[in-house]
Amino acid sequence: MGTDTLDSTAPPRVSMVMPVHNGARWLAEAIDSVLAQDFNDFELILVDDASRDASPDIIAGAAASDPRVRLLRLDTNVGLPAALNHGFAAARGALHSWTSDDNLLRPEMLTRLVATLDAHAGADIVHADFTLIDDEGVELGRSRVGPIERLLYGNNVGACFLYRARVTEALGGYDTRLFGVEDYDFWLRAALRFTFVALHEDLYVYRKHGGSLTSQRAEQIQALTAQIVERALPETLPARNRSEILLGLALRSQRRWRLDLVRRAFRADPRHVAAQLPALARWSLVVARNRIAA
Repeated sequence: MGTDTLDSTAPPRVSMVMPVHNGARWLAEAIDSVLAQDFNDFELILVDDASRDASPDIIAGAAASDPRVRLLRLDTNVGLPAALNHGFAAARGALHSWTSDDNLLRPEMLTRLVATLDAHAGADIVHADFTLIDDEGVELGRSRVGPIERLLYGNNVGACFLYRARVTEALGGYDTRLFGVEDYDFWLRAALRFTFVALHEDLYVYRKHGGSLTSQRAEQIQALTAQIVERALPETLPARNRSEILLGLALRSQRRWRLDLVRRAFRADPRHVAAQLPALARWSLVVARNRIAA
């Protein structure tokens, strides 16, 4: 654990955590997008996860120029899930969110998310649509979130969200063993206990690039995704749905043929798997080509 810039003022309404590890390329822009929010009652906790590039200087500059910025520096690199947990352990707000050092908040994001939770007293988590961009900022399309009833079929919570502090407390934060799918695991666990609201407004910009964690660890993330989804499948789930989910997980792997998942899908509903044989055949050819190329 490193240092923290402390603030003795009254707690803010929202705590926004931004983990940073060698993220200097887009960091200043990411920080500015938070500080430019229409909603002002927030703190931005910048967790410097032992960066070795220019990130510490950028973070220090932001903390010196805006009292809403808090700096938390870790002496050793602990990875995204643990960095998030360090940040939220220091959070003082009743509402929690986090963002990445390469993504952007639209100016009205917090205003709209806070207003949605205020309007839905029985809800605990709100998530909203977002836009995908590439390295150069060129728009790739819009991602529409929800519904939460389809969460087992894929992480449809998305990258733009706000949740009550009691969600963090009840779930014990993010699982440090699940680097790369820590957010999906968090939502799967949250869905068992809390109420979600989907807001179909474009409030966030997600940068998709080759240096992102998702791109660098795609195969490992697919394997971890299969692990957490299968673990979350309820015993009461209809056989057809179980088969669809397991087979879908198998077909998402482009480098490794997940025959174990196919077998379990077949045991759950043989007719469903049989109906998908053309897709299985096509995918087996892709996997075979990837093995040869590797």
